[in-house]
Amino acid sequence: MRELLLILIGSSLVSNVVLSQFLGLCPFLGVSKKVETAAGMGTAVIFVITLSSAVAGVIYKFVLTPLNITYLQTIVFILVIAALVQFVEMFLKKYMVSLYNALGVYLPLITTNCAVLGVALTNVQKNYGILAGTVNGFATALGFTIAIIILAGIREKMAYNDVPESFRGMPIVLITAGLMAIAFCGFSGLSLK
Repeated sequence: MRELLLILIGSSLVSNVVLSQFLGLCPFLGVSKKVETAAGMGTAVIFVITLSSAVAGVIYKFVLTPLNITYLQTIVFILVIAALVQFVEMFLKKYMVSLYNALGVYLPLITTNCAVLGVALTNVQKNYGILAGTVNGFATALGFTIAIIILAGIREKMAYNDVPESFRGMPIVLITAGLMAIAFCGFSGLSLK
């Protein structure tokens, strides 16, 4: 239980997938204009990463390893992720049309979001079991969601500020993301060696 709690805190805050590993920057920067759409993207990412971590863990343990074809892990993980994203896209298109329209092109991009594939591969590299891998996936997606919602909130407030012309748009967003990354480094502690 303690190990799972450490994975949860470590993957969501200390090793934040966006702010310390720099994975998943495309949707992080593209969908963070409004808190509502950022929260929707975060929810979709939580669902996809958590479920893909569980399914990839089961496939790796019970199919790839016994058949000694673990070298196919990347291809198999990409197929699992693509199928789950299609499911999420169909669900949102049918039941949450406004969120589906707000996410736009970024929803299918979850398939190619390197954070999703990175979690599945990290679970294999760290020899996580199915439960630990699923917790790692959930925590990583939670960290992504926390980061994108914070950035969206800041961007909404920045819309009312007088930003110098050369910093308007993406430059101030990148500066803000950099400052957030520095702030999240505080979760990793200070080493005086």
